Amino acid sequence: MKPIVAIIGRPNVGKSTLFNKLVGDRVAIVDDQPGVTRDRLYRDTEWNGREFVLVDTGGLEPRNNDFMMTKIKEQAEVAVTEADVIVFVVDGKAGLTALDEEVAYYLRKKTKPVILCVNKIDNFMEQQDDLIDFWALGFDDLIGISAEHKTNLGDMLDLVVEKINSVDIPEEEEDGLKIAIIGKPNAGKSSLVNKLCGKNRTIVSNIAGTTRDAIDTSVMFHDNKYVLIDTAGIRRKSKVEEALEYYSVLKALKAIKRADVCFLLFDGKEGLTEQDKRIAGIAHEEKKPIVIVVNKWDLVEKSKDTMKEMREALLAELPFLSYAPIEFISALTGQRTINLFGIADKIYEEYIRTISTGLLNTVINEAVIMNPPPTRKGRITKVNYATQVGTAPPKFVLFCNYPELMHFSYSRYIENKLREAFGFEGSPIEIVFEKKN
Repeated sequence: MKPIVAIIGRPNVGKSTLFNKLVGDRVAIVDDQPGVTRDRLYRDTEWNGREFVLVDTGGLEPRNNDFMMTKIKEQAEVAVTEADVIVFVVDGKAGLTALDEEVAYYLRKKTKPVILCVNKIDNFMEQQDDLIDFWALGFDDLIGISAEHKTNLGDMLDLVVEKINSVDIPEEEEDGLKIAIIGKPNAGKSSLVNKLCGKNRTIVSNIAGTTRDAIDTSVMFHDNKYVLIDTAGIRRKSKVEEALEYYSVLKALKAIKRADVCFLLFDGKEGLTEQDKRIAGIAHEEKKPIVIVVNKWDLVEKSKDTMKEMREALLAELPFLSYAPIEFISALTGQRTINLFGIADKIYEEYIRTISTGLLNTVINEAVIMNPPPTRKGRITKVNYATQVGTAPPKFVLFCNYPELMHFSYSRYIENKLREAFGFEGSPIEIVFEKKN
């Protein structure tokens, strides 16, 4: 599990600028696949060989001053609960504000390491006096930076890595297939966990997370062990909608990163919401196998084709999850919940599956003959051979003479041919074109 570093602070201190500079070019990557949410809350990054997840809270801009205090304090609470290290950003030009002091007071009461970054220090020698007031906030680690001009960011990242190394990041202690049950509040996640742990299952252990407040439940079913990662505790009673959504998305991110398989649970009566799509996008980007689980199916008014129509609607709204199986259940009555363990086993087997090089090249050669790669200005692209270079997810490299000519649509075509030949149901596939040596 990679440690999480959260950037917090009041509006307009430069949090998003800092986030963009720290993740560098990676923030500019746009997923070509249609329908994937593109707003970036987090990014995997590294410094001096230490990998971590950087989280930006810059999108939490208050609508008006009445909500300012509540929102920023809630943002701080989220960071403290979920992050391993906190980067607290203040504005060196504006000076110390009452809101900075409020957030600092909250952070000082907690045990998480905090690095106080005084931003907008463009000329360190001339602006040293601007730093002095901020020592009053009571943090041991204070550093002046300029996010815009990348001043002192290396020193700040050294501090971040030092703090990460001092934090005890727990290793996974449970064996068994880890299943994250994700979705927005009120989708029925807790009800599903309870049903999956019902009378004919043996609950091996309940572990209330000390470092995470998802609750892991170990379950035996048909002599197989599963660990259910329940993110149901993610709600916070607050009128501040954006903070609540930020909290649940970050919570889902942590669960997804730990999981072997994800169940995306949503309310079949309410339908798919933007937050469901955002969480689905995270699971897809983390390249996890996924099952779309339509809950509360017992409450949906049905005709002969209701299930078929719902499948088509879901594929239209989540085109990037076209490979995911869809199951219609009722966590309340137990309808079809028994199928979920078997589906999880099956798609995880697909996720770690390997294809022999000979068989793979037979399929690729046939696909290329049926639909040759694109040409440009007389340059003809030839695919020489293919090989599988990884599992979880299955990753394939196709060596060719002009990889730069390969468009996303051709990659999708090759993916479809691989799925036709080998299945890979529920599992994402990575396809990379490289220049032949």
